[in-house]
Amino acid sequence: MAPSPGLRRAHFLPQPRAVKLLFIGDIVGEPGRRAVKTLVPRLRDRLGLHLVIANGENSAGGSGISLATAKEIFDGGVDVITAGDHLWDNRDVSQIMATEPRFVRPANYPAGVPGQGSTVIHKAGLPPVGVLNLQGRTFMAAALDNPFAVAVAEVEKLRAQTPIIFVDFHAEATSEKIALGWFLDGKVSAIVGTHTHVQTADERILPQGTACLSDAGFTGGHGGVLGREWPPIVERFLRQTPQRFTICETDVKLHGCVIEIDDTTGKALAIERLSESLS
Repeated sequence: MAPSPGLRRAHFLPQPRAVKLLFIGDIVGEPGRRAVKTLVPRLRDRLGLHLVIANGENSAGGSGISLATAKEIFDGGVDVITAGDHLWDNRDVSQIMATEPRFVRPANYPAGVPGQGSTVIHKAGLPPVGVLNLQGRTFMAAALDNPFAVAVAEVEKLRAQTPIIFVDFHAEATSEKIALGWFLDGKVSAIVGTHTHVQTADERILPQGTACLSDAGFTGGHGGVLGREWPPIVERFLRQTPQRFTICETDVKLHGCVIEIDDTTGKALAIERLSESLS
């Protein structure tokens, strides 16, 4: 069967057995969590997925992550949750970071900050899979450590355990995301951007075998503006007055990408964008 039009496949022949990974873009509020619970089991069966990773930093009311929403996401079939600039918006995060080995926050926070910036997942029948979370600095409020410099040490640590490494780069600037892809080409299996909530169409596999996508999009209500209802946002742009941004409940979709990775070399074999409607 011919690959779908959105598929970008590297020319490695013959292709060995691959690890098939789904990455889910920023989960926004209850609609996003509902999409995960409903669609992830279906996608696991339909696509033959081995591992599911999701960015959950907007899962609690659209800002931050709570103990309850983290449990809901894990119970929905997600294996690892990553975070970003809304990490501290819910006080539960301190307990999550202290007790949950499947949760990672950006690795480029200064030394001494609670939590972990990377983890290695061990699942029966699969090789170990490393997951690294980084946050960009261009147009971002937090003045974190340089993600390029931090990535070197983190990737070296992960590669001592496995060649299969997935990176969630939570960043605003497309240029910063693409640049980190080239910087890590051949050192990680995939680097996918989050934060802007707008899925990009630039998926590709770089020359040394790293799959890249500038932004995975978001999971939640697409009938508004980035997961929120559009009227108060338009009012904010018109009047420059404070508004309460409520969660959008319509046109709920799961956005992300599916990546196939050589289970021996860690090189990406294919990457495909995913947009799945909740109906």
